Amino acid sequence: MQSILIANPKGGCGKSTVATNLAAALAHGGHRVMLGDTDRQHSSREWLALRPADLPAISSWKIDAEQPARPPKGTTHAVLDTPAGLHGKKLAALLKVVSRVLVPIQPSPFDMRATRAFLEVLLDEKAVRQGKTYVAMVGNRVDARTQAAQELERFLAGYELPVLAWLRDSQVYIHAAAAGLSIFDLPAWRADRHRAEWLPILEWAAPDAGAA
Repeated sequence: MQSILIANPKGGCGKSTVATNLAAALAHGGHRVMLGDTDRQHSSREWLALRPADLPAISSWKIDAEQPARPPKGTTHAVLDTPAGLHGKKLAALLKVVSRVLVPIQPSPFDMRATRAFLEVLLDEKAVRQGKTYVAMVGNRVDARTQAAQELERFLAGYELPVLAWLRDSQVYIHAAAAGLSIFDLPAWRADRHRAEWLPILEWAAPDAGAA
């Protein structure tokens, strides 16, 4: 099973948006997907509850009495949304059960400062140092025309980490989420440009499926 952690201690950086859209994209690719939510706000879980039943299925945790939450049987890809402030033992525990970490970051000084501190801790974790867990970045809510976007690009260039994509700042994500949808559930005329930006993320998240 491929497991992907969406993490950044900075609140409001778009973790839930990235997690829900990634889960939906993988489901549309024919994978058996679980979307796990470790955030107290339960944004991803609430999105999943709104998701129309006629769309490709996305499961949640399997919960049994007196047993830890776990992926449903047959799950091929697990996407885990995480809370702000993730650190310490909770971060270390999650890194033991995932194979990949995707870090969304917005083009703001506050996000860059918070992410710098997080990356220092993340890259020093044993699972990452030993190459058991892979880390990648994604620029989120980016307007390429702005100086802030250029500053974010310079910031990320200071790390030897892949920057998979620059996701545009768009209301399409917000309108889709309000209905339990992703950009991969929308008509092509509304979302084709957005979907194209996701191709490198999907190739990284599901390398076993080639372009999926």
